[in-house]
Amino acid sequence: MKYHTLGHSDLRVSNLCLGTMNFGPRTSEKESFGILNQALDAGINFVDTANQYGGHLGVGTTEKILGKWFAEDKARREKVVLASKVYEPMSDDPKDRGLSERHILEACDTSLQRMGVDHIDLYQMHHIDRSVPLEETWGAMEKLISRGKVRYVGTSNFPGWAIAKANEQALSRNQFRLVSEQSLYNLIERRVELEVLPACRDYNMGVIPWSPLAGGLLAGKDHSTGGRRQSTEAQIAFAKHADQLTDYQDLCAGLGCSPSSVALAWLLHQPGVAATIVGPATGDQLASNLDVPDITLSKEVLARIDEIFPVQGEAPEAYAW
Repeated sequence: MKYHTLGHSDLRVSNLCLGTMNFGPRTSEKESFGILNQALDAGINFVDTANQYGGHLGVGTTEKILGKWFAEDKARREKVVLASKVYEPMSDDPKDRGLSERHILEACDTSLQRMGVDHIDLYQMHHIDRSVPLEETWGAMEKLISRGKVRYVGTSNFPGWAIAKANEQALSRNQFRLVSEQSLYNLIERRVELEVLPACRDYNMGVIPWSPLAGGLLAGKDHSTGGRRQSTEAQIAFAKHADQLTDYQDLCAGLGCSPSSVALAWLLHQPGVAATIVGPATGDQLASNLDVPDITLSKEVLARIDEIFPVQGEAPEAYAW
């Protein structure tokens, strides 16, 4: 495993980040514990969750699973860089969502309780909230940092202009600015390269790609099995990108690597990417990704990948949620 400093923070994170969205709704508590132990043994020290994760089992389920895992061995918390998120609706109450000061403070306390920890290393704004003044959001984050409940603040799914605005607001308040942005980024979805990645590099923020396999599109030839790959939407996407995926799979075969490993390795070759999220539902899925940090792609291979999956589109304001 390899490690990088996350943006301009002092957090040293593994360049594979364990995403936990499957814990609970797709992966049992027992198997989730096994994946967490396997990840820790492999050197993965970066764990990402969100207060809303839980699917049909209910919001907060995933954080509760993490809390039970931490409770089994108190030493685990010090070995993990723990990231969570705030924004999504947590109930039918219209006040129980977004980035208002009230919701951020209450949501953070509840996340800490679920996970049985006294602080979150990286607290991320899950989406941009256009209904709340940025000054109010930063005020809440400052309170959490001053109280020792949060160490650093990051964003997720933010456009480049909002990343710049948030950082300038922090600078004007003499506040430690954003350290990371978690974005949808993979070989098929590359619009973040237009404005988001340049903004992050300019402010020395680490980029954490999510959905690195494009919902399974980049995982390999078998498109008929496995969760999201069976959906009508997935089948339409496979058909749309069939020629690209065939060329890509041929390239990977020539390299002697799986398509999923190459897709993850490609992200780690991109300037500014600190870690890419892997969200295994099983231990075998995690094991198949552990060689990714050791894969080196030549300039020729990177150029060929760019030919297969060129970046397209206009500035990604519409991309921001």
